[in-house]
Amino acid sequence: MTSLILASASPRRIALLRAAGFGFEIVSPAIEESHSEFFSPIELTLFNAFQKATAVANRHPGAVVLGADTVIALDLEIFGKPADLDDARRMLARLVGKSHEVITGIALLQASHNQLITRAVRTRVKFRSLSDPEIEAYLKTAEPLDKAGAYAAQNSPDLIIEKVTGSFSNVVGLPMEVVGPLLASAGIYPTAE
Repeated sequence: MTSLILASASPRRIALLRAAGFGFEIVSPAIEESHSEFFSPIELTLFNAFQKATAVANRHPGAVVLGADTVIALDLEIFGKPADLDDARRMLARLVGKSHEVITGIALLQASHNQLITRAVRTRVKFRSLSDPEIEAYLKTAEPLDKAGAYAAQNSPDLIIEKVTGSFSNVVGLPMEVVGPLLASAGIYPTAE
């Protein structure tokens, strides 16, 4: 049976795959994510997802490797993970009261079969209008530094999110409505219900 490796140490991606019943190994890719301004948000996520999957697949050629990358896009501005709390504060201040897109690029790679499948999923998110004190309160509870756009949709989403149009699991970190069928196409199925 072909094994699945998640090329990510993201707690959110791990939780989503486990909740869907998939058995997998976790191997964190040793790569530096690109932040190139020459890519569109979709191109950037697909490039980074491919880089992550490739880095792990080179060491595990027989496995099916799942790489993913998520960014937030507000018009032409791309938000990755904040550098520090000031950067997180700046990101949230830009997003409040507006709609933005959460874009996740997915790369499913099986090196031994020369098979690569990529997808990009876009979800529209409308933020509530928040005051500066509400942003500060949120920053204290959300642990924003390891999250694209400095927010976590899975932690009390009603505090910051007014509306989600599309995949909620995409906003959390992995669009399971797309990932499940992609894994099935590679012969990977949930092992537990």
